[in-house]
Amino acid sequence: MINHPVRVYRSEENLAREDQLAHKIATVAADPVEVTSEVTEMIINRIIDNASVAIASLNRGPIVAARSQALTHAPSTGGQGASVFGISEKVSPEWAAWANGVAVRELDYHDTFLAAEYSHPGDNIPPILAVAQHTGASGKDLIRGIATGYEIQVDLVKAICLHKHKIDHVAHLGPSAAAGIGTLLGLDVETIFQAVGQGLHTTTATRQSRKGEISTWKAHAPAFAGKMAVEAADRAMRGQTSPVPIYEGEDGVIAWMLDGKDAAYEVPLPEAGEAKRAILDTYTKEHSAEYQAQAWIDLARKLHGEHPEAADPKNVKSVLIKTSHHTHYVIGSGANDPQKYDPTASRETLDHSIPYIFTVALQDGAWHHVDSYSPERAGRADTVELWNKVTTEEDAEWTRRYHSLDISEKAFGGSVEITLNDGTVITDEIAVADAHPLGARPFAREQYINKFRTLAAGLVDEAEINRFIAAAENLENLAAGELDQLNIQAAAGVIDANNAPKGLF
Repeated sequence: MINHPVRVYRSEENLAREDQLAHKIATVAADPVEVTSEVTEMIINRIIDNASVAIASLNRGPIVAARSQALTHAPSTGGQGASVFGISEKVSPEWAAWANGVAVRELDYHDTFLAAEYSHPGDNIPPILAVAQHTGASGKDLIRGIATGYEIQVDLVKAICLHKHKIDHVAHLGPSAAAGIGTLLGLDVETIFQAVGQGLHTTTATRQSRKGEISTWKAHAPAFAGKMAVEAADRAMRGQTSPVPIYEGEDGVIAWMLDGKDAAYEVPLPEAGEAKRAILDTYTKEHSAEYQAQAWIDLARKLHGEHPEAADPKNVKSVLIKTSHHTHYVIGSGANDPQKYDPTASRETLDHSIPYIFTVALQDGAWHHVDSYSPERAGRADTVELWNKVTTEEDAEWTRRYHSLDISEKAFGGSVEITLNDGTVITDEIAVADAHPLGARPFAREQYINKFRTLAAGLVDEAEINRFIAAAENLENLAAGELDQLNIQAAAGVIDANNAPKGLF
């Protein structure tokens, strides 16, 4: 890896094209380096993982709306169209990226990478796969494109913080997906450079989508970035250009949206001929909840078995969670969002409330992607009583470990002190989720397939489940034009097209 210095330049400094970050990203994307077998295996895992959570979302409101929008846009003339999860009809690739992107993100249940910024790098897969299906690409082409998408997003996330400036993390997704599409299609450096610039320029937005009363746009935001990446690639292929330099310009993203004119970053990127391995630094979710909640669900269900008395609010005086800055201020009591303690809050809001999630997991000893968020579950009197006794605070050491660049010590957990009314204090801690590569039960192919089977049960016929798994595991051998095999058909009666909401299209 090479660390590339990135700063703001005045217009008269005339920063050379090849020295611009977007151009360096494009150069990495255009590098024909082979994908390693280890990375290929993980890409297959994440295709299965994305399909799992998308299928589980098929009848949720945001997915129904996005799918109905997509179905009004027939395949464009440049290819054969792309597939939408659950149905057989094909649509234009940017709209398949949109519909599938919403489906993948809705439950907040797929892979994650956390460093200077946050990300769900699996969000790269829907737009890259949609373009691959539309253009009749092969399995190996798709693997190369996805490897690039993960590489670029992870490298940007390692170096450039967005949330500090209240910019949503999908601003790293637009460029990474555009780069991945460039790799998939074998585009030249200049074309990818223009697509990356447009991918960034069109996807910067505020973090209000993840603050306060969290709306359904939370699932749409990465899908919008993926859709913009597809459109940016199309425009760039037609010779259209982007703002230059998009990152470093005196009126660019860094100067006015991020750390300002005195900013300085070191962005790691693979050197020429170096394999793209960043996907191996990422990790998926065992539970449908914000990633910082994963370890806390695991610790809470452990405490449920060891200290059942702590699940009854009549026994508990207080629950104090000591954790990282991010966990405390974004999904903990440090956010100062009253909605995080509101039993009538939206699912999206409860998904971002550690006090709620820890309480329910402590009482139930388990976590379910639907039942744990139901209004009945959130409104249970004993839950509300215990929930209001849970607070968080920042712990400097857990913050340090959260931001550590050493994968072996990087942590997303913390410690908990449960003080009972009789004076007993129950303490425990957890560094990473059980499913994390360094956790108690790391996810491997078996767990990804089990997650898929579990979430698809009752929604997809058994024969279709088996067919999809076989196709995904055979990805390397899928020939040009065979990537439609990565779509999944819902069982008869699961999707009611007559219930689709009406809009403009």
